[in-house]
Parts: sequence; structure tokens; C-alpha cells
Amino acid sequence: MMVNIVLFGIINISLFYLNYLFFIPQFLNKKRYSVYILAIVITIVIYGFDKYGVALLFKEEVLRHKDMNGNKSVLSFLPFFISTLFTSTIFVLLSILLKFSVDWFLNERIQRDLENQRLTAELAFLKSQINPHFLFNSLNSIYSLAYQRSENTPDAILKLSEIMRYMLYECNDNKVDLTKELQYLQNYIDLQKIRFGNKAFIDFKIDGEVTDQKIVPLLLIAFIENAFKHGIANDSMLPITMFVNVNQQHLQFYIRNKKHTHNRDSIGGIGLANVKRRLDLLYPGKYNLDIRDENDTYTCELSLVL
Repeated sequence: MMVNIVLFGIINISLFYLNYLFFIPQFLNKKRYSVYILAIVITIVIYGFDKYGVALLFKEEVLRHKDMNGNKSVLSFLPFFISTLFTSTIFVLLSILLKFSVDWFLNERIQRDLENQRLTAELAFLKSQINPHFLFNSLNSIYSLAYQRSENTPDAILKLSEIMRYMLYECNDNKVDLTKELQYLQNYIDLQKIRFGNKAFIDFKIDGEVTDQKIVPLLLIAFIENAFKHGIANDSMLPITMFVNVNQQHLQFYIRNKKHTHNRDSIGGIGLANVKRRLDLLYPGKYNLDIRDENDTYTCELSLVL
């Protein structure tokens, strides 16, 4: 019994690793199927003869057995050889199964790593678009003030510097404090109020307890930018309305503006397309975005699991 466990175990394990480490990489992985099958068949046959040679050395323990009548007899070559072929084939199949399982898991991990790298690169690209896009719009606003020789121009430049400081130095992490992000939105709204002066009608409210919640930075600004770019801010009957409702795990953002039919951005909707893609990547299955483009008003409502 000891011979069967130790010696034949070593022989079977050596066959397992011979196939796993040599035959599969050299032949099967290179799609040399005929050579692989021939090599396996020859190896299994050779191993069968080797096992029979070992069995002859330990005939009493290996080959001698009791028949159905209880009489002891010696197992002949052919039955023993067939049984060794069967055992060897099982070990070959197990090594193939292990090799393909390991390769599959490795390929899956590589694919996940590549996908993560692709998503990271895409997010970096999307985020890189935000600063120039925002700066372009803000400078246009300040240019309008300077052109009108407004006394509010220095305040607007100071407000823009505060906004850019946040964008450049405080929102480099994947998520930031919700309090900072809401303050950033408030600063942008204040900048727009300076631009429009007393003619701006903006209703911005925050409801709920803002504590230690986190949010992806620069996520909501695109909605507000579009409201000022494409909407009418000087209508007291229909002001730009923005509402944030937040609890520990959820955020609801609502914005509505009156449409300005003559204000069309020839560059296109970079901001909204950007934020939709970022939501898909960073909050998959955790958000709901409802955009209603009606005759006179444009409304966006975002529900987000923080």
C-alpha cells in the first residue's frame, strides 16, 4: 500500500507537472495540437511501462491481489497497464484543467487592470476638460464686466481666484467634502451675481444636514454653468432655481432655468456630456438623472447615492 501511495504518487505528480510546465506551454498554447497529442500519448505509454517496472520490483505489494474467491493471484501486464493509462490520463486532464483555470484568472485580472487603467485615463481626461471649460466661461463673464467698466470687476477677479484655488489644489482626490463642493458652487453663483448686478434673480437653497459626506468634485457645476449660459437670469417671475437636499447617504440636486432661445453655444454641450460620462463611471447604478427640455424651461434633477 505504501508503494502505491508514495512511489506511484510521485510518478503521477511528475506527469502532472511535466504536462503543466512543459507540454502545454510548448505545444498546446502555441496551437501545435497534433504534436501535443502525440507527445502526451507517447508519455502516457512510457509512464505505463515505468509503472509496471516499479510494480515488478514490488510485486507482492502491487501486483498480487485476491480474486472473488479469496485466492491470491498476480495481476497480469495488460490489466495493470490499462489501469495505469487511465490514471495517467486523469492526471493529464487535471493539469490541463488547472492550467486553463490559472490562465483564465490571470487574463481576467489583466483585463480588469487594463479596464481600470482605461477608466482612470478617461476620468483624468474628463476632469482635465472641466478647468479650461469653466475658465473659458468665467473669463467671458469677467470680460463683459471689464468691457462695461464695471466697478465689480476686481471683486469678480477675486472670486474667480478663490474658485480656481479650489479647483487646482483642493479637488485632486477622488472625492472631496460635500461642504467644500457646495461652497464652490456658492462662489460660482456669487461670481455670476457680480456679473449680472442687480438684474440677476437666482434662488439657491440647501436643505438637510451637511456633515462629513463626500462627493466627486466638480460634478454639479456643469448644470449651473448651462443654466447661466443658455438661460435667462434677469426674469424676476422665473428666476434660476437651484435646490440641494442632502442627508447622510443621498443627495438630490434640482435646477431650473428659463430658456434663452437666442443663446446657443456653438461649441456644443461639453459640460453636460462630461458630467453624464463621469456619473456613468463613478456612480454606476447609484444615480438617476432626469433632464426635461420643455418649450420655455430647462430642468435637471439628479438623485445620487453618496
